[in-house]
Amino acid sequence: MAVQRHTVVIPREDGGVEIYPLKEWLRQHPEVLPGLDPNLSTSHQLRNALRRLGWTMEESPNEMRLIKPGLETSSEVLTGVLGRDEPVNDDEGESYFSLEYQLRDFLASNLTTTSINGKRLRLFVDQSGRDGIEFPTAVGPIDILAVDDTGSLFVFELKRANSPDRAIGQLTRYMGWVGQTVGKGRQVFGVIVAKSISENLRYAALVVPNVYLYEYEVEFQLRPAQEVVTRK
Repeated sequence: MAVQRHTVVIPREDGGVEIYPLKEWLRQHPEVLPGLDPNLSTSHQLRNALRRLGWTMEESPNEMRLIKPGLETSSEVLTGVLGRDEPVNDDEGESYFSLEYQLRDFLASNLTTTSINGKRLRLFVDQSGRDGIEFPTAVGPIDILAVDDTGSLFVFELKRANSPDRAIGQLTRYMGWVGQTVGKGRQVFGVIVAKSISENLRYAALVVPNVYLYEYEVEFQLRPAQEVVTRK
């Protein structure tokens, strides 16, 4: 029997959602369940406590989502905001990030080795020391905010599976905010990264300047490890 991941679905001000592992999110928000310690409680105990507070559940064979009150919970709406236009079949042999935060963390960790239009990037850090991962703005959090050696800023919008054309509106809203605040006087670029870029999005991006579209691939390799290395 497959082990179910327990995740929480949190609405964003821009109409999208963020997904986090259940225990990790509760450790960062102890005020939600003040009587329960995520380190000492099972996922079942935590999810039952959230249900008593009005959270709803959406279950699949591999995942149990706990959906925060106030978020529309119909399958059609959730499918749209989570960025999955078509079902992803694990049996198809294609690898993808099961959660957006995994894609975000992977890109953030490998940003210095990632080239966007020939530019090498690093995480943006503001004057307070806040880095560019889930960078807060007045129009919603930016998945990744990066900067190149010339000072140009790159706004990343990440979709773990397919990317609908409405992602371009979300991205340009962030780009506009960055251009008027932390990036004033600098060039601002937008980057959409997804497992699959839809044709509609490709057409939409044709008329929006400074926006790049990328599809990711996940590779897994094994290397022999039998040899013993003698340390002096």
